[in-house]
Amino acid sequence: MADKKPMASGQITFVQELMRKGTHMGALIIPAGYYFLHLERPEMLSIMVPVTVAMILIDIARLRRWLFWKAFARKILSPVIRQHEMAGDFTGATYILLSVCLTVALYDKPIAIAAIAFIIVGDTLAALIGRRFGRHRFGNKSVEGSLACLAGTVIVAVIVPDLPIGIRLFGAVVATIVEALPLGIDDNITVPILSGLSMTLLDKTLISF
Repeated sequence: MADKKPMASGQITFVQELMRKGTHMGALIIPAGYYFLHLERPEMLSIMVPVTVAMILIDIARLRRWLFWKAFARKILSPVIRQHEMAGDFTGATYILLSVCLTVALYDKPIAIAAIAFIIVGDTLAALIGRRFGRHRFGNKSVEGSLACLAGTVIVAVIVPDLPIGIRLFGAVVATIVEALPLGIDDNITVPILSGLSMTLLDKTLISF
């Protein structure tokens, strides 16, 4: 039976975490759409930028307690919002949409697809496994969660097309390391940006040889 009690003060319950990460996994439609709809970078950005702006406005409405938030959005989003988000931070959804826009703008399509999928799958598994089975802690992370993150990113690396497998696996490892590090920036931003950068640099290095 899923634990319905928060593990620590201010932490959402495991059931709420499942709901939150279920929504997070739904974001796989973004890299999948980028690939299967054969979108080019300008087309992808023309979709993602308005969506991101809309999410930012929802977050601003939440933080400023606008009528739109009180009357509508609060009923949908409140159960899965973390304490620090209620205290004045943007939600993970806003951060991941911002990172999608940056990743698509900065990196070649195959690298952007892989980097976005890394954060979606890796972060989901890290959070759920770490929350449920994490026993060996370091900071606010766990060894079990990081191993789950690595497993998820490696699976993504094997599946994602149009890149040499070595580059994909390198990106998976970098994504896992970045997710585990206390960088002080939301990992929805750092994981795709830094894993995308690492794959780009490795790709350019291999091409130069």
